[in-house]
Amino acid sequence: MNKARIKICILLIMILAITGCVNIQKTNYEIIINETVNSRVHVYNTYRNGYKLYLPHGLYVDDSNEYNEIIRSSKYKYYLYIDVTSYLSKKNNSYSIDEDSYYSILINSGDKKGYLEINEKNNKYLVEIVYNYAKIEVMVDKKDINEEVTNAMVVLTSVHYNDSVLKNLADETTLNYKDENVDIFKSKSNGGSEKSNFLEYVEEYDPTEDELPDYDLIK
Repeated sequence: MNKARIKICILLIMILAITGCVNIQKTNYEIIINETVNSRVHVYNTYRNGYKLYLPHGLYVDDSNEYNEIIRSSKYKYYLYIDVTSYLSKKNNSYSIDEDSYYSILINSGDKKGYLEINEKNNKYLVEIVYNYAKIEVMVDKKDINEEVTNAMVVLTSVHYNDSVLKNLADETTLNYKDENVDIFKSKSNGGSEKSNFLEYVEEYDPTEDELPDYDLIK
């Protein structure tokens, strides 16, 4: 068995330890976050110009555009945004706990900061996680929150940036269109006026209050 396979096996064991297999629904969000953030396993299966990451089994990239990825599982669609500008400037924005949300917690690990926030929307739950200069949003059923938080955290913690490539891209003005610093931490929790991209998407395609469309069928 080569080193890559050994690392993948270790990662799978780690995920099983985090989730407790069939007891995943009983796992505390903080435990999921702490175990993934503190993991020292580094494996990758998805490569981009300037960064690479790991997608857990069952997840695959449906669409990729610049630093935005649409990732799918058998049930859900994840929206991943890589904030290269903040990474290059090493800018960590502030975030405050939102007492009105279903769940809200800060994530701090050395120089990497972020948050997990979960909000209810038409009997679904919007999971929004920022960490490691990247952000994932996914709308899920309540019974699947723990599993999707685990998947999202595995992806976010696995993101590894290639400094030399990204600096070269910045020097070549490839990233100039991002001069306007995008604050991926901005939310109603810290007084930001911008809504989640996912919520804007929901409002655009869901004008009613009572019905939630099948997002996977919307083109």
